[in-house]
Amino acid sequence: MTPPLTLVEKIATQYAVGLNAGSEFARQGSIVTIRPKHIMTHDNTSAVMSKFKSIGAARVHDPSQPVFAIDHDIQNTTPENLGKYARIAQFARQQGIDFYPAGTGISHQVMVEYGYVTPGSMCVGSDSHSNIYGALNALGTPVVRTDAACIWAVGTTWWKVPPVARVTLTGSLQPGVVGKDVIITLCGLFNNDEVLNMAVEFTGPGLASLTMDQRLSIANMTTEWGALVGLFPFDDVLRDFLYDRADVFAKRGDDPAKYSRADVDAWYESRVEADADARYALDLTLDLSTVIPHVSGPDHVKVMHALPEIEAKRIAVNRAYLLSCVNARTEDLADAAAVLKDKKVAEGVTLYVAAASTEVLDRAVADGTWKTLLDAGAVPLPPGCGTCIGLGQGTLEPGEVGISATNRNFKGRMGSRDAEAYLASPAVVAASAVAGYICAPTTFDNTKPAYSIDTPAASRDDAASTSETEILEGFPSQVTGRALWLPVDNLNTDGIYSGKMTYRDNVTPEEMADAAMENYDPNFKTVCRPGDIVVSGSNFGTGSSREQAATCLAQRGIPCVIAASFSETYARNAFNNGFIVLECAALSEYLRTKYAAVTDAATIAGPKITIDYQRSTITCTNENDGSSQSFTFPPLSPTAQQLVIAGGAENLARKQLDQ
Repeated sequence: MTPPLTLVEKIATQYAVGLNAGSEFARQGSIVTIRPKHIMTHDNTSAVMSKFKSIGAARVHDPSQPVFAIDHDIQNTTPENLGKYARIAQFARQQGIDFYPAGTGISHQVMVEYGYVTPGSMCVGSDSHSNIYGALNALGTPVVRTDAACIWAVGTTWWKVPPVARVTLTGSLQPGVVGKDVIITLCGLFNNDEVLNMAVEFTGPGLASLTMDQRLSIANMTTEWGALVGLFPFDDVLRDFLYDRADVFAKRGDDPAKYSRADVDAWYESRVEADADARYALDLTLDLSTVIPHVSGPDHVKVMHALPEIEAKRIAVNRAYLLSCVNARTEDLADAAAVLKDKKVAEGVTLYVAAASTEVLDRAVADGTWKTLLDAGAVPLPPGCGTCIGLGQGTLEPGEVGISATNRNFKGRMGSRDAEAYLASPAVVAASAVAGYICAPTTFDNTKPAYSIDTPAASRDDAASTSETEILEGFPSQVTGRALWLPVDNLNTDGIYSGKMTYRDNVTPEEMADAAMENYDPNFKTVCRPGDIVVSGSNFGTGSSREQAATCLAQRGIPCVIAASFSETYARNAFNNGFIVLECAALSEYLRTKYAAVTDAATIAGPKITIDYQRSTITCTNENDGSSQSFTFPPLSPTAQQLVIAGGAENLARKQLDQ
């Protein structure tokens, strides 16, 4: 019998490989092999090319899967950068891959405008804002470069289906409030990692009032909220948007067109929806009618200020930005132009504007929006990422303050670490550029958003199946070792493997092992013995994406890490290198309580534990009386076992190529 499934689980099941149809499903917490419809790469295509070649592949498995769209460093016209772009273009021609050169637009906008993202599909990208595809009812999620190379080589990679949160939107937005305000509000209200590494499904009567541009903004910034997916349903608003895109394809003479109006009708009739009794890890609600413009920052997305509060502080700005994959579409430019009409940017302020794509730019030129922006004094930039990631013209100088319609304001991201950056909607950015300080174009009452949060008692399946897990040949059925308890949450990758080692290419395996955990605890290497099993708290491996934070522990002789939860990027890097990570919050809490009185050690040698992969249990044996206690963990799927047996994703892809 088919269990009740969320929308995420249903789409993931359709794109999973190797499941028994009708009896196996891509459930929350399971690791599956996926064959996504598309894999997008941008300027990082050159790095993926290197990994692709190292696998031993010569031809891309399915040239219709990859899409290359250059967007990040397009203002860089040095011979080195232009040469890189030329090599990417040449590779695309040789392989028969769709390639969009610098100036076409931001990669995510290209994926939407040119019809690659379709309802009910799974599209991944080697970029953290691939969540944006969820606005089109597609399961969009980021992957790392190793995954991209493997998809090129064999068409597949692995994916851990995340826990799913449901966000119910009610009411309708007030005039002057847009999607950016909604997602900033969500980031600010739920700023304690409530949706960290989850997939978010949006639902509720409030959806009908949200335009597609607003949905794209919200889905895009679910990334900053901490989620891996931001998924909207296939409703009439999306259907009308797809009709418009189909008309554009026909008028433009695309051959072949990605889809037609008839295709849209067929998709709508067979659309996939979550089951009414699907189980969610979290339920949130937000009344859109109570949302007012908010600003994030400085330097943190989840620090939120209501406009009336921050406006009263009259925070002066030096630079304003209307650009990026979150807020540079047609409605965004029009909202800013409405504020700037017949006005001028304040003296001492520079406003930079870049459309999300050439198509958006052409529309803005045709309807007069672009002229209004330039007449107000805006400095035009080419369609691309640029300043959003600190590249090209207009980056923040030391001591400056910026107000930006981008999606991130981390310290130093848009320029100097000694500058400050705030995030806001296009209208607020425009109004602030005119006034010279952060403000809104209209007055809003300082009302508090109406929201709720609920964690259902039975939201998740049991951590382990009651049936035994099939163990593949070459994978151990049991592992026994001493627990090394690290009594911290949020142990970051800098603590696990320092930055000074990360970019050295000549590090030996012995040096890598010796450096493991040295920033976290210099005594780690004296306490740790080969065969020890590291156990720690929540969000293990947070921070940068350096894969050495996993491989250094493997070089140390540690067979696996157990934690209450992991950074998803850390978990991906671990399995991509054949290193096992297991989530077991109960064991973590048990050791936290057991060693609560030990306050003078960062690494604590604990009891013997036995991991039974067949039964998905961890048995902890008391060293004093021999008594034991068992805990369960999510079973390791065949996909996860295959990665470990092969020694990582690249080796697995290489093996598949040889078959």
